[in-house]
Amino acid sequence: MQVDIGNALASVADPGVGADALDVLDDRVAIAHDRIAAGMADDDFGYASLNLPERTDAAAIESAVEPLADSDAVLTVGIGGSALGAATVSTALGPSDTTHRVLDNVDPEAVAEVLDDLPLDSTAVNAVSRSGTTAETLSNFLVVRDAMESAGVDWTDQTIVTTGEAGPLRALAEEHDLPALDVPDGVPGRFSALSAVGLVPAAIQGHDIEAVLSGGQAAMDSLSDSLYDCPAYAYGALAYALDQRGASVNAVMPYAERLEPFAEWFAQLWAESLGKDGLGQTPARALGATDQHSQLQLYRAGPRDKMVTLVRASERTDREIPETDVEDLAYLGGTGLGELLDAEFEATEASLAAAGRPNVRIELDRLDARGIGELLYAMEVACVLAGELYGIETFNQPAVEWGKNAARGLLGADGEFPEADAVAEKERLVVE
Repeated sequence: MQVDIGNALASVADPGVGADALDVLDDRVAIAHDRIAAGMADDDFGYASLNLPERTDAAAIESAVEPLADSDAVLTVGIGGSALGAATVSTALGPSDTTHRVLDNVDPEAVAEVLDDLPLDSTAVNAVSRSGTTAETLSNFLVVRDAMESAGVDWTDQTIVTTGEAGPLRALAEEHDLPALDVPDGVPGRFSALSAVGLVPAAIQGHDIEAVLSGGQAAMDSLSDSLYDCPAYAYGALAYALDQRGASVNAVMPYAERLEPFAEWFAQLWAESLGKDGLGQTPARALGATDQHSQLQLYRAGPRDKMVTLVRASERTDREIPETDVEDLAYLGGTGLGELLDAEFEATEASLAAAGRPNVRIELDRLDARGIGELLYAMEVACVLAGELYGIETFNQPAVEWGKNAARGLLGADGEFPEADAVAEKERLVVE
């Protein structure tokens, strides 16, 4: 994997980072690297995430999913980090005879549509919750279980859970002898893609999850004490530095349909980890080349408060564009869709640079198992580094917990939830 930060330098972009400032930043990266390395060595909370390529047991995951290997579909029931990593890995690895669907919202109409669309008698249910008490996940799981029972399907034959050592989901697995895998200790959900949390659906689909971990290991091996030698640190340091100079929005724009869920995964990683103490860059999601026609106008000519992250794979399969006798389209004939997509990528990059808008290129060798593992690990490291530079607690999410407590109180859960009082106290000015 390569990261090109040239278009984020002050000689090109405004805001941009000057060469001298980059050297000063590199000194801070060296200090942050020492803290990160120490946290990894001690398996400290959060930093333990960065050990997953070495710690995750691919064989154990493959053994656990073996009874479900002949499923026609796999349905992941989770939310946030318990679903986005799995969706990202599975989608990036491409088509399979086993489709993958996700229930990560409690919109009743959407849930009904997904269940109506699945062959329930040959669908593997992948339930994921560390606590086993996540309201959205457990509600959806109960709905899925009820749908299977109503269809005469024994849900216990088709369910695998990934959860903590204790809790309702673990107890359910023990009661019904369900295959169960562990959510790794010390790993926040949004950093858990390279564990059973993110790899079970891909394993059921028959993808090479060992190669995913190998890609993560490659990115892990590239860690060094300088942003000039480490693509992940280069990205994290530049994103932080650009934010400090006014680029408070980070628009992530992969040029591959199979990486669209990656942008969603990145958005949670970046927002939940770095959005604290009045700090943090706001992630925005885009898709190349589609959003050149819907968002690029703003990125190139709107407020100078954005950096654009362009992501692509160097190698891909292509499909030839047929020759045509339409004169205005003749230049397309005989080229390929991939060639056109590359031209769109490079034109967007040049367009932003010409307007003095900072952008960074992330380039994978190939969009395969190794490539997605490398990308996910590198972005996690970049996020941790940025957190060190901001001086914030990267691995907690107090604002999210506040909202969860408010919802529990509204639904009448046992316990005291003063956060729920804020609902009744809402200021209202209704226009009809």
